[in-house]
Amino acid sequence: MQNISAPAVEQTQQSSLTLVITFTWQPRKRSREAAMMLRMQSLCPPRRVSVDGPIIVGAGPSGLAVAASLGEEGMPFLMLEREDCIASLWQKRTYDRVKLHLPKHFCELPRMPFPDSYPEYPTRRQFIDYLETYAARFDIKPEFNTTVLSAHYDNTSGLWHAQATRAGGAQVEYIGRWLVVATGENAVNVVPDIPGLGGFCGEVTHVSHYKSGEPYNGKRVLVVGCGNSGMEVSLDLCDHGAHPFMVVRDAMHVIPREVLGKSTFELAMLLMAWLPLWFVDKIMIFLAWLVLGDLDKLGIHRPAVGPLTLKHTQGRAPVLDTGALARIRSGQITVVPGITRFTNSDAVLSDGTAVHVDAVILATGYRSNVPQWLRATDFFGKDGYPKTEFPNGWKGQFGLYSVGFARRGISGASADAVRIAKDLCQLWKEETTPTKKAGRPSYRRSISVVL
Repeated sequence: MQNISAPAVEQTQQSSLTLVITFTWQPRKRSREAAMMLRMQSLCPPRRVSVDGPIIVGAGPSGLAVAASLGEEGMPFLMLEREDCIASLWQKRTYDRVKLHLPKHFCELPRMPFPDSYPEYPTRRQFIDYLETYAARFDIKPEFNTTVLSAHYDNTSGLWHAQATRAGGAQVEYIGRWLVVATGENAVNVVPDIPGLGGFCGEVTHVSHYKSGEPYNGKRVLVVGCGNSGMEVSLDLCDHGAHPFMVVRDAMHVIPREVLGKSTFELAMLLMAWLPLWFVDKIMIFLAWLVLGDLDKLGIHRPAVGPLTLKHTQGRAPVLDTGALARIRSGQITVVPGITRFTNSDAVLSDGTAVHVDAVILATGYRSNVPQWLRATDFFGKDGYPKTEFPNGWKGQFGLYSVGFARRGISGASADAVRIAKDLCQLWKEETTPTKKAGRPSYRRSISVVL
């Protein structure tokens, strides 16, 4: 006879700031042992660690950029990461053929450029190697497998208290003057609620679990989503002998990645330094029409709002074409409208037609995962982003900072990281500079001290 055991705390790939409770079937004896262990843990207070300097939550590119900038100024810090590696999104949740969409000099972190030997658009493996070299160069050593469950600010002591759990269930409370949230804007998979999807008999995969089109050879695959990931996955499926159907539900901007060998993004940045945004939008749309032609015939319609305006106001980046449009024109990729529901083997489209598919790939992107306890600080909005827009959304009250939420890519995160480090170092130096007042207590400085 079996029974349901006590809740078990598990780490997930959803967010470093999420507590997930699951129930598992276990024999009665193990259930009693687990319950006893949890009871003993509840009686023992968590180990307390005093942190000298800021507590950085997240070891992705944004967190690494802050840590490196702090370290170069001699300021200590402690970095917590729920996974067992840095940049877990890039290492565990990206497909094999992905490359940086922008030229490398727009994607480098502070104080270290990409190697000259790297191509203009580094591959996934090259970017991971760059990040690992970056962490080693600046002696960044995160505490891995440490999931932050909650944090609160104590008005009496003026300190942040971050409750975390380590691998094995050990509870730790980190206490520090400053808290830097660097979990990023791509923490949680977005899975649309499409009627009948749960009853579809074929394979359903989120793009975070997609690696290559090789397993889909000869199959009809529905790609839900037409952003940069959706376009690239559809192209990859073609290269591996699959027949992708790409869902284009809403209007979107598609622009060439390069014009006459020059990055369109770089051209846009140059023009924006001299011209108003609306006028640069007009230029980008004209160049897209000149190079890519009329996309309405392909079932792809442009929004009324310009591509750069959409990016600045809603965070919606235009799609940079790397070859998918040519496959659409040749018929190797079929563009279909929105989906109303799924049957056992078909996808029923908004125009009433049914398409038989063998598999579904959800290229529906990610979202930030700022939990309720952090939103209660009145710094983040309901959408999981700072209420104050870029470039001033990096600093909150009471020593709270955020990096990687600006919806400006790696370059925006790097800019915020430099601002955060400059502000923190100034505060730290003011607090640690000796004064002439006798008897003034000094702050104890050691990165991790067990209390």
